[in-house]
Amino acid sequence: MTIDVRPATVFEDVRAVIGPKSPTATVCFCLSYRIPSKLNNSLKGQARAEYVAELCNARPAPGVLAYDGDTPVGWAAIAPRAATNFARNRKIPHVDDLPVWSLWCIRVRPGHRGKGISHALIAGAVDFARANGAPVVEAYPLDNGDEKVDLTMAYAGIRKNFEQAGFTKSADTTSVLAGHPRILMRFDISP
Repeated sequence: MTIDVRPATVFEDVRAVIGPKSPTATVCFCLSYRIPSKLNNSLKGQARAEYVAELCNARPAPGVLAYDGDTPVGWAAIAPRAATNFARNRKIPHVDDLPVWSLWCIRVRPGHRGKGISHALIAGAVDFARANGAPVVEAYPLDNGDEKVDLTMAYAGIRKNFEQAGFTKSADTTSVLAGHPRILMRFDISP
């Protein structure tokens, strides 16, 4: 299987991977870290979909999608940290003042897991950030050791996948997700 990772510019493909099952739902679409909570809570049903469709038409795109042929099979949310809630997050420290990009969500569609798609998404997200001028990419994965992680809460990624992609631990955080501590990991793009 050959996985192709591209900017998330096709809304229907984004919807196929991270859209809620019910079009009237007020969850997912990977908005909770991207926009202020008041706006996130106000977007309901079709308004959420319309907001994400606008993001897909903006530049840079709101993330990257992994494709197996023409089928979207995975998603990674990545954006300049200053444009996300991580810019103000008290549980995840700022290591320095560089204009880093945050990579905070990795999702692989059921039926496609265990095929290396998350690895392709991490690499594709770094390439996307590099192409858009990012000096550093940060991620905030779970430090789960060898313990299993509930798939619904594994969206932050796991430490070993980021280590395999060349990220290094930069700091501890006070954030905990699914009973596991999150750590701050970075990939230095600048020469």
